[in-house]
Amino acid sequence: MTPIKSPKKLIEVALPLDDINAAAAREKSIRHGHPSTLHLWWARRPLAAARAVIFAQMVNDPGYQQGDGFKYGVNKQEAAKKREKLFNILRELVKWENTNNEAVLNQARAAIMESWREICALNKDHPDAAELFNPDKLPGFHDPFAGGGALPLEAQRLGLESYASDLNPVAVTINKAMIEIPPKFAGREPVGPEVASDKTSKKKATKDAFDDWSGAKGLAEDVRRYGNWMRDEAEQRIGHLYPKVLVTEAMVAERPDLAPYLGDELTVIAWLWARTVRSPSPAFSHVDVPLASTFILSSKAGKEAYVEPVVQGDGYYFTVKVGTPPLSAKNGTKLARGANFECLLSKAPIEGKHVKAEGVAGRLGQRLMAIVAEGKKGRVYLSPLSEQQVVANSAVPQWKPENALPDDPRNFWTLSYGLAKYGDLFTPRQLVALSTFSDLVGEAIARCREDALTAGMEDDGIGLDAGGTGATAYAQAVGVYLTFAVDKCSDYWSSICSWHNSGEKMRNTFGRQAIPMTWDFAEANPMCDSSGNWMAMVDWSWKALAQFPASIGGLVTQADAQTQTISRNKVISSDPPYYDNIGYADLSDFFYVWLRKSLRPIFPGLYATMAVPKAEELVATPYRHGGKEGAEAFFLDGMGKAIHQLADQAHPAFPVTIYYAFKQSETKMDGTSSAGWETFLQAVIDAGFAISGTWPMRTEMGNRMIGSGTNALASSVVLVCNKRAANADSISRRQFIRELNRVLPEALDEMTQGSIDAQGISQSAVAPVDLSQAIIGPGMGIFSKYAAVLEADGSTMSVKTALQLINRFLAEDDFDHDTQFCLHWFEQQGWRVGKFGEADVLARAKGTSVAGLQEAGVISAGQGEVQLLKWMELPSDWAPERDNRTPVWEGLHHLIRILNSEGASGAGAMLARLSGKSDAIRSLAYRLYTLCERKGWAQDARAYNELVTAWDAMQSAMADSGQVGESYSLDL
Repeated sequence: MTPIKSPKKLIEVALPLDDINAAAAREKSIRHGHPSTLHLWWARRPLAAARAVIFAQMVNDPGYQQGDGFKYGVNKQEAAKKREKLFNILRELVKWENTNNEAVLNQARAAIMESWREICALNKDHPDAAELFNPDKLPGFHDPFAGGGALPLEAQRLGLESYASDLNPVAVTINKAMIEIPPKFAGREPVGPEVASDKTSKKKATKDAFDDWSGAKGLAEDVRRYGNWMRDEAEQRIGHLYPKVLVTEAMVAERPDLAPYLGDELTVIAWLWARTVRSPSPAFSHVDVPLASTFILSSKAGKEAYVEPVVQGDGYYFTVKVGTPPLSAKNGTKLARGANFECLLSKAPIEGKHVKAEGVAGRLGQRLMAIVAEGKKGRVYLSPLSEQQVVANSAVPQWKPENALPDDPRNFWTLSYGLAKYGDLFTPRQLVALSTFSDLVGEAIARCREDALTAGMEDDGIGLDAGGTGATAYAQAVGVYLTFAVDKCSDYWSSICSWHNSGEKMRNTFGRQAIPMTWDFAEANPMCDSSGNWMAMVDWSWKALAQFPASIGGLVTQADAQTQTISRNKVISSDPPYYDNIGYADLSDFFYVWLRKSLRPIFPGLYATMAVPKAEELVATPYRHGGKEGAEAFFLDGMGKAIHQLADQAHPAFPVTIYYAFKQSETKMDGTSSAGWETFLQAVIDAGFAISGTWPMRTEMGNRMIGSGTNALASSVVLVCNKRAANADSISRRQFIRELNRVLPEALDEMTQGSIDAQGISQSAVAPVDLSQAIIGPGMGIFSKYAAVLEADGSTMSVKTALQLINRFLAEDDFDHDTQFCLHWFEQQGWRVGKFGEADVLARAKGTSVAGLQEAGVISAGQGEVQLLKWMELPSDWAPERDNRTPVWEGLHHLIRILNSEGASGAGAMLARLSGKSDAIRSLAYRLYTLCERKGWAQDARAYNELVTAWDAMQSAMADSGQVGESYSLDL
């Protein structure tokens, strides 16, 4: 077989991780226009990370490379400059504001095409050149676990024809809406009648906001227009179920703060309900008592409001008060976690088993606690009105989803309380509303088709699913996005929703990847202009649609990753499920039942079944596979087959990138090793891949609770994989270690000082927080390119052992003798006091002495005890020129002291005075960070991380002082 000539890609050498991670974290705060607002999907990859990974996966690294019969690249310094240019493209590419910046995107597309043509030129004589290497057409892209669609979308944005597949029909529909439908109707003007309010108000129409109908903007505008029509129609049909509240004199007499609203009819934002059960007390067993987790309505300073229950004989009622609530209001009638409450009348405890028995018997009721209305200056909280409850109870749904909820106690908590079907999660009024809007989708499609024909659009009579592009298909496309709006409403219109009393807004059903049990729930008003209304959901949908590239075509298919053949000769990047992850198939049934109601006529094959397919879903779900062992065996077998498909089919000129999502529990493991991580690496290797990169993608914002004061492990890691040679040799443990020692120093150099900017200053590519994970890539690249690494007894080395050997590399010593002592003593003792005898033995072993270390100014010693000096204990008048013994350890900690007291400029000036120690100090900071991270010493780790993070600014100050230092080669 003729070998493929392909240079290493940028992602196999170096990345500007800090820039990528910062953009990915920032993206979490983006709302309007982000694809995640189109439709909920769990654990989407950030667009910034997806875009960066695919770009770096496709562009050739400029460094000198020699392969099977070819040479490529330039010398080290020239390569660093060219690499920096690619880094600068990446830095701009990952910014949210550049998501649709054509100038930035075109620069990235040009770099990809340039690399592709270089590859084609290298392989012009290959027997399969006609099939594999067309210099005028990039290969297609495929994600076989497409999920929320971030990866296929960003591949399309970068100029690749994008293919996506997934077993889950909800995921398939999301991907169709992102990459397949928009290009079909790009550049078309909207056909729907303008919204009446746009004509009479100062509100800008969508065209004014966009200036043109390029891309999917016209389609997005029609989604907005027909969404408005649906709202008006729904108000005529079911508006009576959502009555306003007239503020009467009696209400003002009880609540003087309502005086400004006397005589006004206030629009309700939400009705707040408490579930009820029969009291367990024999004296009150005929009374339904409330299960309320809180009586607080608003906790905002100056706007406090709460519910006060008033007991009268064997009955009670609720009234709303404003002002500082009593302490008892915080927990409502709840006594402890779970379903443990207190009877409002008898004060007797209501145990969980009683609540469950009541629920299973069908006696779980609900009672109105409060009403939230729209006021002139914010929310107005009102006492419940009997007529409001009567209207709510008058709703009679004609249809509800009868699909059973899965018997999965880990993620579905309502079954124990009698809510066993998806339809049970909604109140009758919510079911009526959702059914009404679902039915209106079909009517909107029919209207849109007629309007399209009137506007002159041709109609081929072919539907969207069959590839149509005329009026019929266009109307159905509008219907897809309107159905998504209904689906988003189901997330906000269920009895699992609650009221956010500090934010004064609705909480949706899926605040977590589960369906919990909610005791006091909030019911939104579809017709209002506030939290959870219909038009808000339409706005989320069309604003996301308007941002899609809608350029190069895309194709989305329902397919099992274990057997699909779509990946053939395509660039592959994918985010497969984690082995004991949440069962998305079960969760997505919540949406599927509503999607199917409207979309089955459009996608009959995709929505043929009553529920989402589950048997083949690659998740180790114990309840589905007879226990934990059976579930894990099922997952590993299936994932192995799926990854093997990728190894066999991927385009031979490009690596495959695979995301591995760390669970939070794995961050507690020692170093970067964990059972799940090792198992996944082993599965990838067994499938025929060699791993050449492991890049940590930290997508959490710095102010998240778990991140405050900690150095958390990456939320995901991107594995860079190439197919292992079929004739790969085996090597010994000794040969493996020898190759690690040869390769890792240069890889470390590329990662920590990977490029030179225009001013000749080195730019750090990998921060200390990510180094221990990133260095695994080249280390595993050595391990996995061989058929096996053999131990002394002839057994095959495990992935776990290989990881330990790679991790040890960062802890090897090659500093001056005093620094070697300090490094080992710090690992053993930290900043604690140790015994003189132990210090003396270690000092002798490292070629120094306790007296010499004391003279050097790095320890204090006396009375049989030795202790390292902390950076804040070092003398402020220290001058390296007057110090005839300056260990790297001492220079490093003086720099930390000065950085904290004088900033980067002062530290840079000191660095200029530490002649020849720049690289060693930087290297030591990385190693100490890694050590502290593994020890769990967060405060110390932060100090070392901050020093390296500030290195560029220090180098600039160092340059200003007239000395640049020796900042490129790393002497390991």
